Amino acid sequence: MSNQVETASLASASPARLLKTVWGAIATLICVLVTAVLAVPTAICARMGQLGAVTFLSTIWARALINICGVKVDIVGLENLRGIGSYILVCNHQSFFDIFAVAAYMPGPIRFVAKKELLKIPLVGYAMKHGGHVIIDRQGGGREIRKAVEIARMGYNLCVFAEGHRFSDNRVHEFEDGAAWLAALTKLPAVPMAISGSGAFFPRLAKVVVPGGRMRMTIGRPIPTSNLNSKDRAPLTRQLEDAVRDMFVEEV
Repeated sequence: MSNQVETASLASASPARLLKTVWGAIATLICVLVTAVLAVPTAICARMGQLGAVTFLSTIWARALINICGVKVDIVGLENLRGIGSYILVCNHQSFFDIFAVAAYMPGPIRFVAKKELLKIPLVGYAMKHGGHVIIDRQGGGREIRKAVEIARMGYNLCVFAEGHRFSDNRVHEFEDGAAWLAALTKLPAVPMAISGSGAFFPRLAKVVVPGGRMRMTIGRPIPTSNLNSKDRAPLTRQLEDAVRDMFVEEV
């Protein structure tokens, strides 16, 4: 009797799993097409110095991808950003959807500190390079830091994924000190934010999204940096890392 129940349960679940797999494949393909289409006007606007238009198009792109994949984004702690002006957002990193969610829902115009490998993506890399994002090249010396300070002084918020790259093992890893250094140089408040859940539906190296996922962005209290300098980056890094660890949840 129990075997019959288990067999019936598996049979009834199979169509649902198949449907989700097909949905994920189609959603991934549509996301690639949407990215290709929107990358063209975004690159043109970036080349013309129309950074406001770049922000607008980036927000549309990010929200489109999230909606196409049926991803639900819960945001906790938005009240912590009231009245602080520009800020340095310091996060852990599990998935490309972290980027989409930050671009789609975080208040104010935002730019990312990203690795130079992203420049290899046709049009997208060009739009990032000329659209106010900070591309890190270890051979560039202090050029990227100077650009980051300049972008921040223009009124943009900067997002830094402080672990250095994506981790999909549902843990927060040790932070590098670049975000803290940037916050100390710009004197902008450093805002810790924990991203939970995104690694479950689009982990690192995944080719197809698992649609219908849920993720959470938990925003912590801003940490003032007006009295800090570059020598304070180590303790500030630990403070930011501890704050993100405390807010991170294993199940969303």
